[in-house]
Amino acid sequence: MGTGSSRGADGGSHGGEEREDQQLYVSLKMERYKLKGELIPHVYGSVPLVGSWDSSKALKMERESTSTWELSFVVPPNHETLDFKFLLKPKYSSAPVIVEEGPNRLLTGGHLQGDTRLAIFRLSADEVLEYPVFIKADRVSPFDLAASWRAYQENLQPSTVRGIPDVSINSVPEMGIENGSAVSLELDLEHYVIPAPSTSTHSGLVYAANMTETPRSLTRSGVFSNSDGSVNPSHSIKDSGVSVDRPAPIKEMEIVVPDPAKVYSGSGMVESKSVGTFSPFQKQDSHRGLFVDRGVGSPRLVKSASSSTFSFDLKLNPETKNPMPAAAGAVAAAAVADQMLGPKEDRHLAIVLVGLPARGKTFTAAKLTRYLRWLGHDTKHFNVGKYRRLKHGVNQSADFFRGDNEEGVEARNEVAALAMEDMISWMQEGGQVGIFDATNSTRRRRNLLMKMAEGNCKIIFLETICNDQSIIERNIRLKIQQSPDYSEEPDYETGLRDFKNRLANYEKVYEPVEEGSYIKMIDMVGGHGGIIQVNNISGYLPGRIVFFLVNTHLTPRPILLTRHGESLDNVRGRIGGDTVISDAGELYAKKLANFVEKRLKSERAASIWTSTLQRTILTASPIVGFPKIQWRALDEINAGVCDGMTYEDIKKNMPEEYEARKKDKLRYRYPRGESYLDVIQRLEPVIIELERQRGPVVVISHQAVLRALYAYFADRPLQEIPHIEVPLHTIIEIQMGVSGVQEKRYKLMD
Repeated sequence: MGTGSSRGADGGSHGGEEREDQQLYVSLKMERYKLKGELIPHVYGSVPLVGSWDSSKALKMERESTSTWELSFVVPPNHETLDFKFLLKPKYSSAPVIVEEGPNRLLTGGHLQGDTRLAIFRLSADEVLEYPVFIKADRVSPFDLAASWRAYQENLQPSTVRGIPDVSINSVPEMGIENGSAVSLELDLEHYVIPAPSTSTHSGLVYAANMTETPRSLTRSGVFSNSDGSVNPSHSIKDSGVSVDRPAPIKEMEIVVPDPAKVYSGSGMVESKSVGTFSPFQKQDSHRGLFVDRGVGSPRLVKSASSSTFSFDLKLNPETKNPMPAAAGAVAAAAVADQMLGPKEDRHLAIVLVGLPARGKTFTAAKLTRYLRWLGHDTKHFNVGKYRRLKHGVNQSADFFRGDNEEGVEARNEVAALAMEDMISWMQEGGQVGIFDATNSTRRRRNLLMKMAEGNCKIIFLETICNDQSIIERNIRLKIQQSPDYSEEPDYETGLRDFKNRLANYEKVYEPVEEGSYIKMIDMVGGHGGIIQVNNISGYLPGRIVFFLVNTHLTPRPILLTRHGESLDNVRGRIGGDTVISDAGELYAKKLANFVEKRLKSERAASIWTSTLQRTILTASPIVGFPKIQWRALDEINAGVCDGMTYEDIKKNMPEEYEARKKDKLRYRYPRGESYLDVIQRLEPVIIELERQRGPVVVISHQAVLRALYAYFADRPLQEIPHIEVPLHTIIEIQMGVSGVQEKRYKLMD
């Protein structure tokens, strides 16, 4: 027995014995220092700290908190005496550095020699800055250093928002909102409006049909060479209702009844027979209906029949030109399954709108197009009215739309056939989903379209039915005000009478959809419920479409998107992390609360959504009077092993990753992290819920997430998402309603 330390079998030591492999972890800190212009605290000195007294080689101190700067390094315990000094060095300019006054600081064996003193910097004869400095040295093993680095990388710092529930209603912060001059806003919020980017969504009213696909058939030379303006004979529409070069009869379409043993029977969904009814307010005990919960989830249908085909190494169909959808996760998996298992024509999907005028068809088509594009499916919106106006002009009276006007019927069928052929040609070039937007109100027209689609694409009819006269009247007013059909009619009442006569002509010949695969939306546009009926619908993509339509409506409401207030990692230039907000971030949080109070003061159903990271929760904390909901899906893109690094760190230490990200930011996935496509997939439930909400929503999230959300509303291409500008301390207001999507931006502070 004796005194001293003992060494275990693993080589570890106990007691106070110093191990030869131990290192000194030295931490230098300067406190109460706030940026003075461009001056940044640095340290320079002798070997092995820096190796030079050249100020150009001084080591920059890192910002640890709002007013604390820190520099850490490791030296052997038997190191020679280190002598060093603090200095203030300009960040960008070549102005002279300012070295602290007094003798050099000496560090021997981890102990500071001499008296502890302040760091004193003389800026001029009259201006002197003094800051407390602290020097600490700890003996640690290399394994402890590695463990502490890993802990830092994994952000194990205690959260300041632990204990705040995921859902809180009318929560009040410990300290009320300050109303000082730095926090309060102008009474007129328009004072803070800034121009939106030129590529943003529209700030004014835009007629949705004008934003659809440009008719290629009408822009190619030689298509309409006849002097009477008639179409090429290959497009001619005869009494049979089909083209002369196509078989006239159409066989009865088979209705597939799914195998009950293969139908998913999870919560909120029962087996589908030939016809199903979706209703948010009723549920039948029988298995005649297929029900979709209005909550966030996904209907899983039987047979996969999405529009996706591929031309990569699987070599599933060497004839196809269709690319892999720009997607990850479930969308990509379903597309691969469809390519391997689905019929050839099912690899292209045509959503054919059906309905009387002023029933919200074009609005629904535009929203569906936006949603499918955002998911990664190559989707285009073909509006037959746009073809008609280009071919026959905008001055067609209501008589042109009479069912007994043979010339008018043939002219309208003619442009419908042209639009359909354009859509099929585009699909053959690689397109996946075509939205065919027209009234398509007779069986003759729909039979024509189904004959043209045979062997080319799968058709699903989407019929919109509205019995609410107030909504119909509102849509009619918007039609008269915005449609190019009435742009040359100066008298509103005259245009109104003509449109109502046109509507009456359509009502006389209207035949509801009873054939083929179809979705019927009955009184859904008002956002107060309604019914969706489906017939012969199966497959992943048709299922997603149905689920989206269940949750969409026309109720006007604003959605406010904003990043969290500036965080400490923003200040340090580090990505990811879970740090608190800086002083500037706290100021923005108070200004944001003031803004929300003014902007939504008359709203009772507004809610605040944040991520689960503390910088968004802290930004939302001054907002009172509205429910707050934390979404894991709104967390920042997962940077994996790069979390907590700066881009300069990645470039220096992981050059291959840096270059891979630079080449394709959309698809690049951080090691053990996420790509932008991954973020889009996890944000789909957020989009569905934003569409379902009938009141305003304030989303406080992160740059990558808000880029993806904004791209959905602005209908921006996927490739642009990683480059969309979403600055700090700026609010993007998205106004959703019957006239589409408009944007306004407010900048509350720099």
